Parts: sequence; C-alpha cells; structure tokens
Amino acid sequence: MLRKKQAPAVLPAGEEREGLPMNDRHFPKVELHLHLDGSFLPETVWELGCAAGIAMPADSLEGYRAYLRATQHCGSVNEYLERFDLPLRVMQDAPALTRITRELAELLGAQGMAYAEIRFAPQLHGQKGMTQRQAVEAVLEGRRQALAHCPGLEIGILLCMMCVGPETANWEANRETVELAPEYLGRGVVGVDLAGAEGIVPLKNFAPLFRRAAELGVPFTCHAGDSQGPDTVRHAMDFGAKRIGHGHRIYEDPALCRRAAAEGVTLEICPTSNIQCKTQPSYAAHPAKKLLDMGIGVCINTDNMTLAGVELADEYRHCLSEMGFTPADLVEMDRCAIRASFAPQEVKERILSALTERGIEEIARNEAFPGEGKTRGKERPL
Repeated sequence: MLRKKQAPAVLPAGEEREGLPMNDRHFPKVELHLHLDGSFLPETVWELGCAAGIAMPADSLEGYRAYLRATQHCGSVNEYLERFDLPLRVMQDAPALTRITRELAELLGAQGMAYAEIRFAPQLHGQKGMTQRQAVEAVLEGRRQALAHCPGLEIGILLCMMCVGPETANWEANRETVELAPEYLGRGVVGVDLAGAEGIVPLKNFAPLFRRAAELGVPFTCHAGDSQGPDTVRHAMDFGAKRIGHGHRIYEDPALCRRAAAEGVTLEICPTSNIQCKTQPSYAAHPAKKLLDMGIGVCINTDNMTLAGVELADEYRHCLSEMGFTPADLVEMDRCAIRASFAPQEVKERILSALTERGIEEIARNEAFPGEGKTRGKERPL
C-alpha cells in the first residue's frame, strides 16, 4: 500500500522526472478518462496472477513490464483492447478489486491530482460469481481506503456499460449497470459510460440505455469518435451526451464541430492512447488544439495509465512540445475538465477557485509548465 508520495510505479525505482508538472498542489490536475483495468500497478497484477496460477505472458516481472511496453506497437484498437485480458482475469474477487482501486487512487494522489474519475465495467468482474453490486462495492471500498489518507484528492467512479457485439449480446447486463448506478450516487459513483469496441453496431442502438440513465438522474459520458468516424459522436450527442470519451474524429465534420461548440460538449482527449491505437497518426497531427480553438470543450487524459505508459504530466508535456498548446491552454482545459466533471458542485468550486487564485503566471513560475520534459537516465519505461 502506498502511504507517501513517490514516483509513479510505472517508473523504475530511483528515477525522477524533471520538467513536468510537479507532484504537489501548485497545479490542481483533473483527469476524467481513466480506466481501472488499464491503470493497474504491474507488480500487483503479476503477484495476483502468479498466486492464482494464471498463465502469464512472460517468465518474470521484468518480462511482463516489457510485454506491457509493447502495447504502444499494437496495430489497432481491438488489438490494444486484448491487453486488458490479463488484468481483468486477476480482478475477479473483491479483495483484488479493492486493492487495485486503492493503489490507483493513491498513485493519483502522489501525482498531485485534485480530482479524477476512474471508470470500470462491473459486468466484467463476474467470472467467479461476483455480482455487479459486489464489484461496485469493492471498488468503492478501495476508493474509501485511499481517500482516508490522501488529503486534497477527490475520486469519482464511473460505471461502464460495454459494447461486446450486437447490443442484444449483453443488454440485460448493461441495463443492470444503469439501474444500479443511482443507488450509489452520492456514495462515490458519479455516472455511467459505454465502453468497448466501436463500430460493431451503430452507437444509436444503445440510445434506450442512455435515455433510462437520464430518467434515473444518472450523469453519463460515452465513448465515441475514436476508431470510428464523427457519426458516432453525433449519435452520442443525439441521445444527450455532453461529454464524449475521445471524440477527436468529430474534426472530420465541421458542421458537427459547430454543433458541439454550441451545445457545450466536452471531449475527453487521450493523446497517447489515440496514437498507440492508430486512430491518430502523431501528436503533431492530432486535432485537439484545433478543436479547442473552435470553441469545443477539450480536456486531456491518459485513458490507461499503465498500458499507455504515461501519466497526466507526460500528456501535458506532449501538449506543449508537440501539439501546439500553450500553458494558458492547459489551464483552460483543466478548468474545462472540472466544469464538465460529475463532481459535487462544492468540489468544482474549490478546484476552480484554486486555479483562478494561482493564475497562469504563478503556475508557470512554479515550473508547472516548463517548455520541455525530460526523464533522468533513459526513456521512461514501465
């Protein structure tokens, strides 16, 4: 268990980061798009997998770390999604779910996060008979344990529905997720999402589930516009989504961009993940800055901290050095993130106040946004 601030677990022991947002409260970082099963500590999954007798993809922990590093060379989103299989296999009981949630939340606290929304799909954790309710309660217990000794950190939990094939394939499981969510609103759960593979069926086929969430007063976001084109973003907006997971392909439809700006839609942009999944060719070619300049809400996220091999500080560095963003843009996107979050209003106001009080100049003076980022020694491996 992490009990003090330390370098992120994805860095080798003893390595420190220079020229990146500092791991303190100079800049209250916000992340809205973070998958639990893609943001685990590698040593934990290795330990739990070996203890459970699960066939591992390597002969040692270092070999497993090398396997994870190879994620960046996946040829498609679907190949990338296969990397979730092993962590999911070890997250099939309450103690494992609680531990992995606690460790991730503690790591976020060590990174100087002010607010984060961690998402997971309760229906994916029933291989050994755990119910969706039990999975939710296990994750909430991990959240509770972490927040007990991470002052200044707030964590919300998003419950993911899944697209695993035709919408009929797991309709009842997705319906159960939506019906379960309102019971835990105000207790750590803040909303729902639809994740999984895009393009198997039209996204609009899932509209009744989102209408039901709206009836129940459950906030929602939705994965769209990543491996598939802007039509999926249009479908999500048509059933009321004001936040879109990824959504960068909206840039291909100028009229839809104008609509998104007018309707106050926020895109949860995950630069490194988009490049690794081959949905954008490079940081330089990523349209995130252009989308921001169009007046669309944009916030920056890691998606899968471990599988992508990044933390939010790394994404900020890419934004500044390769994507055309300015320090002022990063502050504005952080404001956008907390405004678009499903956090309680008092949490939003506190973080927005901290950003306003600091101001861009003071944040820059405290070296939150230097122009270059370096990792001592060698390239930053897992």
